[in-house]
Amino acid sequence: MSFDRYQVTRTVTLKKGEGRSLKAGGLWVYDNEIASTVGGGENGTLAAVKDFDGYPMGIGVYNENSTIRVRMLTRRRDTEVTEEFLRERVRAAWEYRKKTVDTSSCRIVFGEADWLPGIVVDKFSDILVIQSLSLGMDRFKDVILSELKKLLATDGMPVRGVYERSDAKVRELEGMERFKGFLGEEFDPVVEIAENGVRYEVDVAQGQKTGFFLDQKYNRLAIQKLCKGATVLDCFTHTGSFALNAGIAGAAEVLGVDASELAIRQAERNAELNGLSERVHFTTADVFDLLPKLEAEGRKFDVVILDPPAFTKSRTATKQAIKGYREINLRGLRLVKDGGFLATCSCSHFMTPELFTETIGQAANGAHRRLRQVEYRTQAPDHPILWAADESYYLKFFIFQVTEEK
Repeated sequence: MSFDRYQVTRTVTLKKGEGRSLKAGGLWVYDNEIASTVGGGENGTLAAVKDFDGYPMGIGVYNENSTIRVRMLTRRRDTEVTEEFLRERVRAAWEYRKKTVDTSSCRIVFGEADWLPGIVVDKFSDILVIQSLSLGMDRFKDVILSELKKLLATDGMPVRGVYERSDAKVRELEGMERFKGFLGEEFDPVVEIAENGVRYEVDVAQGQKTGFFLDQKYNRLAIQKLCKGATVLDCFTHTGSFALNAGIAGAAEVLGVDASELAIRQAERNAELNGLSERVHFTTADVFDLLPKLEAEGRKFDVVILDPPAFTKSRTATKQAIKGYREINLRGLRLVKDGGFLATCSCSHFMTPELFTETIGQAANGAHRRLRQVEYRTQAPDHPILWAADESYYLKFFIFQVTEEK
């Protein structure tokens, strides 16, 4: 490396009145908040951030290619960013997971919420999958991974291999090329995990994002108690996780729906793994097309689950996303038996809890259904919500009992 990655190479000074999110506890400094930059060095090196009056605000990684000009690593004035500093952050992240979640498979590092901005590390049994979305943090991933391997080995969970899934388009906004592949020796990228008593095959190379959506772990568990003896419709099933939780809980019949043939084939394989193929079935279809057909056929279900992908990944597309969420919830509600249950969620942080609640209410009015809230949940604790970092609070999950208007 042609530079010292732990050396602060520039000083960034904020405009007067800017940095409100940073001062509230956030970790991002945007380009339009900066009054001046003194110093130089390559993009991705460290920068000291100061308020307009020279007050030290901390140290972060700097990148002129990104509108998020600085991603903060520390707000402490008396702290230097060193290799030991990073290793301590990783140790803290692992200790937190050991106290809050089942660590057989979990997210060990969740970017900003673990004060390691732009880095995600998921553990699937004895495989680690890393996603690096920040140029500055990308240069520290060797330190992060080496510390994780050491910690896991010490706790009797040796790592068999590491796969990188830095293939998200957002990486290009940092001036980085997309990358997907093995870090170190190659291994079988299909790994079996167990969660809530359900077995899954996870393909870390070809699956969505890092291979499997760990954030719904305890939301999947929450629907189990509703499903014994029930008929269940699981929309946007992906590789079958909600459907299989319903099946393992004793559902009489489950139908899982997804537009991806690859995902459906994996879901069927997962049903076989759990001995559920006779009661849990899957079909490849567009949910928006299928639900009106089921309604026209007079089909009704005891439990309907809606787990769609993010309908918006930008603030400007929120209005269109609202229409999608309203439509899918209206159609889903019409398929719930009187007294049955609807589980519905949004994984876009641009759909705020208030906006999502309002949209569901509009759908209920349109479907002439009354809702009785059973639970409101968010993402699993291994995806912690860092207050003042709005992007870390993205998953909203409701369970309602649904009754016809009386």
